[in-house]
Amino acid sequence: MPPETPDQDSKEQSSREQSLSYQLKSFWRLWPYLWPDEKPSYKLRTFLALLFTIAGQFIVVAAPFFLGRAIDGMDEQIKTMGLGNALSMGIVFLILAYGGLRLFSVVLSEGREYIFAPVAQYSQRAVATATFAHLHKLSLRYHLEKRTGGLSRIIERGIRSIGFLFRFLLFNIGPTLLQLAIAGAAFWIAYSWEFALIAVAVVITYIWFTVTTTEWRLKFRRDMNKKDTEANAKAIDSLLNYETVKYFNAEKFETDRYDMAMEGYQKAAILSRTSLATVNIGQSFLMNLGLVALVLLAAQRVLAGGMTTGDIFAITMVMMQVYRPLNILGFAYREIKQALTDMEKMFSLLDIKPEVQDAAQATDISDVQGAIEFQNVAFRYEPDRLILKNISFDIMPGQTVAVVGPTGAGKSTLSRILFRFYDIEDGIVSVDGQNILDITQDSLRNSIGIVPQDTVLFNDTIGYNIAYAKPDATQTEIETAAKAAQIHDFIAGLPKGYDTMVGERGLKLSGGEKQRVAIARTLLKNPAILILDEATSALDSVTERDIQTALDHAAKNRTTLVIAHRLSTIVGADKIIVMDDGKIAEQGTHAELLKKGGLYRSLWDQQKKVELN
Repeated sequence: MPPETPDQDSKEQSSREQSLSYQLKSFWRLWPYLWPDEKPSYKLRTFLALLFTIAGQFIVVAAPFFLGRAIDGMDEQIKTMGLGNALSMGIVFLILAYGGLRLFSVVLSEGREYIFAPVAQYSQRAVATATFAHLHKLSLRYHLEKRTGGLSRIIERGIRSIGFLFRFLLFNIGPTLLQLAIAGAAFWIAYSWEFALIAVAVVITYIWFTVTTTEWRLKFRRDMNKKDTEANAKAIDSLLNYETVKYFNAEKFETDRYDMAMEGYQKAAILSRTSLATVNIGQSFLMNLGLVALVLLAAQRVLAGGMTTGDIFAITMVMMQVYRPLNILGFAYREIKQALTDMEKMFSLLDIKPEVQDAAQATDISDVQGAIEFQNVAFRYEPDRLILKNISFDIMPGQTVAVVGPTGAGKSTLSRILFRFYDIEDGIVSVDGQNILDITQDSLRNSIGIVPQDTVLFNDTIGYNIAYAKPDATQTEIETAAKAAQIHDFIAGLPKGYDTMVGERGLKLSGGEKQRVAIARTLLKNPAILILDEATSALDSVTERDIQTALDHAAKNRTTLVIAHRLSTIVGADKIIVMDDGKIAEQGTHAELLKKGGLYRSLWDQQKKVELN
């Protein structure tokens, strides 16, 4: 399984996409979903669908021979009884048999769809769910470096490709090749090997030509999809940053940027469409060449007395049956190849190894008291830049410890490491004396609540967003948490109360309102450890004072780590850690640090000057 490196797609994956064999391996990865051990009835459905498909091809090839015999019977009846006579029972039977077989082949085809549809839908759902779940297992680093719009398109195309492959590869192209083999055998047995040779040779040449020319065209298709993904990612990125676009009057800039991306897509799409003419002309030539060759050979045999006019009709009908699905072979091959590419990209997401994983011996942590210790911790986001340098400190259960320092000192990195968004390079981080590397991520994160600086809400109701911490929470529990966060009265005053929609990313609420919702959500989680990551730094002074009361309430009886920007909010902390350039410059209480006259005193004096001005 490859490591979690987002940039790997650009080079390694593009070379993989050129390999049909690699993509077919991806297709066979669908087999466990088509033959699921947990659903024996789906195995039976898959088996019956394949059986119906095979039986249908024998019937489709056999039906024209009955009609050919009926035509010969009519010729014989005309010769012996003359014109104007009623059809004999034998001819009627042959015609009815032809019609019945045709109808039966349709029944088998539609019956196959009826039987297989639940399996196809289940496989799509199962793969989609597995991919979605896996994306949530990948680290924060991966998601920060990947565009969400691009990921959503990969998943969307991958799921769509599964349904397409079922329809075309399993139930169109595959049966057509089987039908060709049956037709070739039938021609050999009924007539001679020359008919079988011509039929098979022409179809194989047709397929070779189609595959070769379509492969040449695929570079245009790949380029077109690449441009489409880029345009879609730009559109989603712009819409997610709607407010920022408005702040800078950048509507025209964003529109031009999107239009430029769409222009690239347009050029690639034109090349893809126009190159189709060469393929269509060559296919038509080969198809008609084969049909003419077979009819000429049959006509010669008729004149020699070895075949009948009914045989010519039967041969023509069989070949038309074979040719009919081949009419779309160029389209099908191109789409199948693209579908395999899309599916391979989706499966490549499943192949990415999460950066942060539970150790084999990891155990759940319970009854968390909240003791936290960092011992000689070193960490870097990038190989050439060390962020934390030999950091050591401890927090006793129930204590409130604040971390302050200049921008870029590494403050927020502490919370991300404690929550195991990232694993450290050196040192030990422990909770209640247990190394967090030996604790399962789920149990560790269940014991920690975070109120971030930038609260992002789901585009749902206020009640839904608060209850996100505890989906089975009662309305009373939700309202209790809201009251503790001092937002219940505001919600109750809204026309729809807790059923009020908050909009995309919570845009319908103010910054302070969103922060209160975040606090309520964290209180409902009721964690033993609380992290306040610059939770008020983006708010105005008045709102900050109001929010601070709710935060102080949330911190009661909990171990609290405060990443602070405004020093006035942490003067009552049990301990203040001052960081600078990835190191701990000093630590102590507010009063002790002011007396030292070091970095903390300097930061305090600077903020006081700003407040006075």
